[in-house]
Amino acid sequence: QHLRQVGVVGKFVEFFGPGVAQLSIADRATIANMCPEYGATAAYFPVDDISIGYLVQTGRDKEQVMCTKKYLEAVGMLRDFKNSSQDPDFTQVVELDLHTVVPCCSGPKRPQDKVAVSDMKKDFETCLGAKQGFKGFQIAPDQHNSVIKFNFEGCDFELTHGSVVIAAITSCTNTSNPSVMLGAGLLAKKAVEAGLTVKPYIKTSLSPGSGVVTYYLRESGVMSYLSHLGFDVVGYGCMTCIGNSGPLPDSVVEAITQGDLVAVGVLSGNRNFEGRVHPNTRANYLASPPLVIAYAIAGTVRIDFEKEPLGINTSGKKIFLKDIWPTRNEIQAVERQFVIPGMFKEVYQKIETVNESWNALDAPSDKLYTWNPKSTYIKSPPFFDGLTLALQTPKTIEDAYVLLSFGDSVTTDHISPAGNIARNSPAARYLTSRGLTPREFNSYGSRRGNDAVMARGTFANIRLVNKFIDKQGPQTVHFPSGETLDVFDAAERYKQAGHPLIVLAGKEYGAGSSRDWAAKGPFLLGVKAVLAESYERIHRSNLVGMGVIPLQYLPGEDAGTLGLTGRERYTIIIPEKLKPQMNIQIKLDTGKTFHAIMRFDTDVELTYFHNGGILNYMIRKMAS
Repeated sequence: QHLRQVGVVGKFVEFFGPGVAQLSIADRATIANMCPEYGATAAYFPVDDISIGYLVQTGRDKEQVMCTKKYLEAVGMLRDFKNSSQDPDFTQVVELDLHTVVPCCSGPKRPQDKVAVSDMKKDFETCLGAKQGFKGFQIAPDQHNSVIKFNFEGCDFELTHGSVVIAAITSCTNTSNPSVMLGAGLLAKKAVEAGLTVKPYIKTSLSPGSGVVTYYLRESGVMSYLSHLGFDVVGYGCMTCIGNSGPLPDSVVEAITQGDLVAVGVLSGNRNFEGRVHPNTRANYLASPPLVIAYAIAGTVRIDFEKEPLGINTSGKKIFLKDIWPTRNEIQAVERQFVIPGMFKEVYQKIETVNESWNALDAPSDKLYTWNPKSTYIKSPPFFDGLTLALQTPKTIEDAYVLLSFGDSVTTDHISPAGNIARNSPAARYLTSRGLTPREFNSYGSRRGNDAVMARGTFANIRLVNKFIDKQGPQTVHFPSGETLDVFDAAERYKQAGHPLIVLAGKEYGAGSSRDWAAKGPFLLGVKAVLAESYERIHRSNLVGMGVIPLQYLPGEDAGTLGLTGRERYTIIIPEKLKPQMNIQIKLDTGKTFHAIMRFDTDVELTYFHNGGILNYMIRKMAS
């Protein structure tokens, strides 16, 4: 949040100062790994003695470690963060006092929207009634305390706004951090010993960052307590954070739908954009692994942990979070005992033999890939259809229709969702036509090798807010007919009639994951350009790579100031001679004319554009 407010898009962020010496390597890795969330080009911590110690701790050869240290000392790259004379000169310095950092979560719809744990209950209840937006659900005041009763496995339960239905310790970011993972394990141990449980309908899961984590959780004795609360290891890699949690129980979904409830997912992931985690959790909060367990036990985010008990055990005793929260000394003692060099060596030595299923796969040895026409997972893509060695002169985009008109912070998850494929979607209809049942649809992420699915999944996020229609959903207006259609179906009609398309957007278009299909998908739909107030750095680069023109309003201008409704037709004048970041003219069918910046930022990017994208450029380069 701090770096988002400062604005670090396109910048290299180096962390320095005496506070860095208080952070473990795992903590530093977590902060650096969140770089895409605050928009920088790169974020890093210089090497110090703690870095060297980490190499020893993880089982690296001691002689090699000492050689590394001597080299870094010799070239002046080994830092002492307490010695300010070693600090380099920076273009800009942003200060953060670690004493001001408090336990917090992020949500309910964006990772940069920080909420102190002490304010969570109040903040969520404010969001309930607030206008629909990043911090609002627009629930009528008389519905805030709605209660829906349902039955699960023969027992009666209740759901309300704020009820937790997904609790997942998941992500590449912090499930390799021993302090927080062991902290979660110790909290689970104390919770079980205090007689606390997690309601059985809550979908709980644990997906560690590596086999090493499973090893030390098991060896330290906390794994059984995590399992007792439902946090069993479900695998390694992208899970709930990218929408791979799987379905909720039918009775839970029915209760959420019946009450139009704002159900909650709490996860230790790094992204919580709308529609990403699960279609039935409208609010999703990012939290540390211990807090995921705490909210799972509480069963709701409408709780003040300082004043309200986490739960009541079978003896009727109120158990507060402070009663079972592990101390720093307890966590460090377990970490010193079980996170040791021998453990890393043992796990790493088995890496090529431990997965029998992977090793049993039959890998083809042909030099050329043999496409299987029956496969619904891997399909020969159309990106090179009609490609010739001769360059085509870029042409003016004439009389383009606007496919979609957006506000601010449209993420790559809005553009190309990675989660489950809805049963009533164009992608579902395609898969059904190939003989698949809904149980076999899987997710968009799993089918990224099939362009037919991914094109149909473009702008298919159920939380999409398109200014052309008055409700959330993956639909738009097909202006020649006036019909409201699924985005893919509208794009197909435009394509069949030979009409080019553009997209209008506000600030931070393309925020979030560096998802290549968020550029490939619009390209396949026939989108020739995007006109936005600003772009997330990686997504702008991906648009360039696919030959889609990223246009940016001039400073002080936007769709509002220019009076654009999106119902006009746009002619984008492409000059023969282009320069990086040049202003170009846009004419509307209304007679209005204005200028925008063509965001090809370098000569190399112009070369990609002249080739129709980086893929065509590489093929031509290889052929020549």
